Amino acid sequence: QVQLVESGGGLVQPGGSLRLSCAASRSIFSINAMGWYRQAPGKERELVAAITSGSSINYADSVKGRFTISRDNAKNTVYLQMISLKPEDTAVYYCYALVVHGLGKRDYWGQGSQVTVSS
Repeated sequence: QVQLVESGGGLVQPGGSLRLSCAASRSIFSINAMGWYRQAPGKERELVAAITSGSSINYADSVKGRFTISRDNAKNTVYLQMISLKPEDTAVYYCYALVVHGLGKRDYWGQGSQVTVSS
């Protein structure tokens, strides 16, 4: 089991910035991939950004150049730095972790963080 605790959500004006944090209950060296999904009202959950234990990174096209995913292994924490925020970025953001082993894989989710971009 992996527990994921998020922090950093809130209200920000368009063009502003925000940083989300996701702290894992164990070393992220043992987690194959971590990332962030988001779900806006009335829409399906979508992948925003992901980083693997080997430091491969993927971003959704809609956030490339604006969002940066990073990790701090000493703190067992993954971050999502968001700049130039737009109203369409408004969503609940969920931290995600994937653990792969010889018998299969498991995924884990944070509690969700509301990000609202509005004037």
